[in-house]
Amino acid sequence: MNRKFVRRIVLMAFSLLLLTFSSVSAQDAPPPVTLTLVAYAVPREAYGEIIPLFQAYWLEETGQTVRFLESYQGSGTQSRAVAGGFEADIVALALEPDVTRLVDAGLISPEWKENNPYQGFVTDSVVVIATREGNPLEITDWADLGAEDIEVITPNPATSGGARWNILGAYGAARRGFVEGYEATDEGGIQFLTDLITNVEVLDRDARESFLTFERGIGDVAITYENEYYAGVKAGGEYDVVYPRSTILIENPIAIVDTYVDLHGTREVAEAFVQFLWTQNAQRIFASNGFRPVNPVVAADYGLDVEVPADLPEETVTVEINPDIAFPSIEDLFTIDEFGGWAEAQPAYFGEDGSIIRLITEIKGS
Repeated sequence: MNRKFVRRIVLMAFSLLLLTFSSVSAQDAPPPVTLTLVAYAVPREAYGEIIPLFQAYWLEETGQTVRFLESYQGSGTQSRAVAGGFEADIVALALEPDVTRLVDAGLISPEWKENNPYQGFVTDSVVVIATREGNPLEITDWADLGAEDIEVITPNPATSGGARWNILGAYGAARRGFVEGYEATDEGGIQFLTDLITNVEVLDRDARESFLTFERGIGDVAITYENEYYAGVKAGGEYDVVYPRSTILIENPIAIVDTYVDLHGTREVAEAFVQFLWTQNAQRIFASNGFRPVNPVVAADYGLDVEVPADLPEETVTVEINPDIAFPSIEDLFTIDEFGGWAEAQPAYFGEDGSIIRLITEIKGS
């Protein structure tokens, strides 16, 4: 028999075998799945880097393609949208009460914080003061923001979780005696907030929009997240940052929306994605975008004073430390517990009859 003919037959048979294997493989691969991630505005860029890493990881582990639908707006706006029927699989919000709203609506399990080692928080940050390059007004701390003839930018706490952190950072610092010229009492804190809010030039709907207003040249200073300052610098902005002696630790929650993952059949992949966010690779991406990592190994890599457990599982780490990011220590770093936790702070300050919302309405109008 002609050797060329034999070789052609063998090659044809091999090709058919490959086609058969490919067909079986395609049939065995799980169908693609879509996750809907609904998040507050600020971490858009970080998720833009993390999601492709997870997609590659999940494809390698399971053979399944994961597509993402993403929505980014103010935390309160997003929380209300999901409560109103927006079928999110995962919510990444600015503060715990926006998750609590979804627990109260029966969409998220009351045990959402108990199912992971970080109590449901995926990143931390702190409230800081951004100034124009060179700090021309020589801002040194909170007290300078209550002075006359200074224009302050901060978002609206009626719609923005970031704004609530900002306001409580300022209020708590005054109550704790770290705002010069104001008594270390509730009354002193309210007086400082009155002077501060009087100086607010624009109340945007979310933290990202607020910092963009500052980037457009409006205002002398912006009260913002540390990570938002870094995002502005990364985008080419020229700013300075002032770390107040006293400020609040921002804790950003993430949760699976149980009702909708069960409705969509996406629980397994949604849980895997949330767990992936606590890996060293994902946490390094968050850190590179200016968020303080909660993973203790990554936190230690960035010089934060944390205890690293000895029994942590080994990971293959491919994301580099960003040498341009630093997380300075804060002299008086307090938490939401200063105000009795969010369960007390939310209705007392930001509810329909909340004292801070009333104060803003009195000063700025409805």
